[in-house]
Amino acid sequence: MVAVYAVLRYTSDLSGFRAGTTLLHGMYHRIGDHLARLPLGWYSGGRVGKVSVLASGGVLQAMGVIAHLLSPFISACVTPLTIVVVMLAFQWQLGLAALVAVPIVAAIQVWTGRSMAANDSARAEREQEATGRVIEYLQAQPVLRAGGRTVERFQSLDDSLQELQRASRRTTLSALPGVVGLAFVVQGVFTVLLVLGTYLALGGNLGAAELLAILVLAARCADPLLSLADIGGKLRGARAVLARLDTLLRTEPLPEPREPRRPEHHDLSFESVTFRQGDRTVIDNLSLSVVQGQRLAVVGPSGAGKSTLLQLLARFYDVDSGAVRVGGVDVRSISTEVLMAQIAIVFQNVYLFDGTIEENVRLGRPDASDAEVRAAATAARLDEVIERLPGGWETNVGEGGALLSGGERQRVSIARALLKDAPVVLLDEVTSALDPLNEAAVHEALDHLMTGRTVVMVAHRLGTIQRADHVVFLDAGRIVEQGSHDDLLRHDGRYAAFWTLGVSAGSGSTSSAPGVKGV
Repeated sequence: MVAVYAVLRYTSDLSGFRAGTTLLHGMYHRIGDHLARLPLGWYSGGRVGKVSVLASGGVLQAMGVIAHLLSPFISACVTPLTIVVVMLAFQWQLGLAALVAVPIVAAIQVWTGRSMAANDSARAEREQEATGRVIEYLQAQPVLRAGGRTVERFQSLDDSLQELQRASRRTTLSALPGVVGLAFVVQGVFTVLLVLGTYLALGGNLGAAELLAILVLAARCADPLLSLADIGGKLRGARAVLARLDTLLRTEPLPEPREPRRPEHHDLSFESVTFRQGDRTVIDNLSLSVVQGQRLAVVGPSGAGKSTLLQLLARFYDVDSGAVRVGGVDVRSISTEVLMAQIAIVFQNVYLFDGTIEENVRLGRPDASDAEVRAAATAARLDEVIERLPGGWETNVGEGGALLSGGERQRVSIARALLKDAPVVLLDEVTSALDPLNEAAVHEALDHLMTGRTVVMVAHRLGTIQRADHVVFLDAGRIVEQGSHDDLLRHDGRYAAFWTLGVSAGSGSTSSAPGVKGV
């Protein structure tokens, strides 16, 4: 029987681990695929911290139930019940006395679970908030150090950690009555069995050997029953995590078209587009078209909705009314895969994944040949960067590209876009934070990227705007002026004032000009 038990226990544990790791692998893929389909607006409101907790410890906790808790939980429930059945068969009085403990133990578990539910939920919220604050604290290091606050405590982080500590204390205290109550019940029932068994043995109704065997079995019940408190708490925590995972996975992504269409051309158009974020109207009944192969520059004050136009083109959001079209086809009628194949995006703040330069460039088109990757790097002036780096193509860029300068990261991003070879290019203030040397190199790379493609660029550098065929001046989500650069200067309106302020700044940028800060 010992040998059989050993084989069964080994098989059970191995099966649990395999099932747990399989579900863990599948859950990570499912979460990743789902997050990639959610609109960008969903990621506001502190959800980064919540997703971080769920995708790390949360998923491990939930999936660990199968690998670590399922077998002990079954054992803790089945072993005492089996022993009670055996006791009933051999001595019904003692078995009946032991059976009385079953509903009491069940009631304690239910009561403990209910009393801990609210505290578990509050603790989970505090943990998510604290995680978000830790991420914020790490990201805010340059600002804190620039403000001379490296020695001071980060108050918001301290407050969130203290709230987490208080929530954890409340959770522990709410579990304490159940743990103590369960211990009293187990010890009390054992005492009753001891007294009752002694009485029966002295009366000749039970032999000493039988009494000793039953008491050993009763003592064997104690450990599994007492472990129920710990296992039950972990199961409740896992259940709460599963509920949050279910909520995340039930969040509606942007809908995919039932009968997707593929655009045949690469002209762009906005038709009476209105887009709101909360109570704020970001784009207000805007109509605009970009001819295939044309370069459009979008300028205007901060908050005018410039970057939102690019995001609507890439369908990071869906419009509230109107339509955004690529090649005459509404972007909502194009599958995400096809739409993303049509568009290459270069952002102002470039994010590089922790890996080599070559791995980051190949994200544009993973199946590209080495010759194509090198050609894209040369066109983006990235080859100059690679030549002076000790590791060359194998240089690790660090998390977020932290080991490269801003200009170097931008060249990697442009090389990635060149390698993708998409017919539509979206540029979001690409050169706004570059020094003159890097700006010149990036402009040359952009010329390669824009050649023969339909381009929409959000810009405030005057040199970038001059490369456009058509200029749109945006304010409060509406087009105030549009036309060619020369025509708008002759019109002497908002754009002309914008241009004059930029020229007077003397650096080709209007970022410090009054009234157009952060354009």
